[in-house]
Amino acid sequence: MELSDSGLPPVQRVVTGHDASGRAVFKSEDISPTRMIPSGDASFLLIWTTPTVPADNNDETDGRHRDAGLTLDGGSVIRIVDMLPGKESPMHRTNSIDYGIVLEGEIELELEDGAKKAVRQGGIIVQRGTNHLWRNITDKPCRIAFILIEAPAYLHNGEPLPEDRPEHK
Repeated sequence: MELSDSGLPPVQRVVTGHDASGRAVFKSEDISPTRMIPSGDASFLLIWTTPTVPADNNDETDGRHRDAGLTLDGGSVIRIVDMLPGKESPMHRTNSIDYGIVLEGEIELELEDGAKKAVRQGGIIVQRGTNHLWRNITDKPCRIAFILIEAPAYLHNGEPLPEDRPEHK
């Protein structure tokens, strides 16, 4: 079993669908490691994407093979992020609603004013288009499942706040 670049185990992905009779079937299964992103602060594994919201369950494209940056305009993304010990992401904001589920370890979420919250294993973050960064202040990798769904920009005094997102593929 090949370990992820973070040292954590690889991720099992099981995809279901339908056969010619319309019955539920397993379409695919794979086990893949996360891979280091260019900034060197985390390793990512794209699990699935949809080009639209709501999603189209008649689209037979393997969602992992769609070109997606951090988010997918008009769609949704689920990825695993292994944040490395002592590392932090850049401060960023995306036009999406993000659900982050801490699967292993602990992560610190910092907002643009310096406010911080620790989120531990089993904790869930609902990130609503705010400017933020992630920081792992522990000596172990932190694994988070992120589900990102496109959303309009937050309006402040009637003006959309600008998106500022690093591109990680």
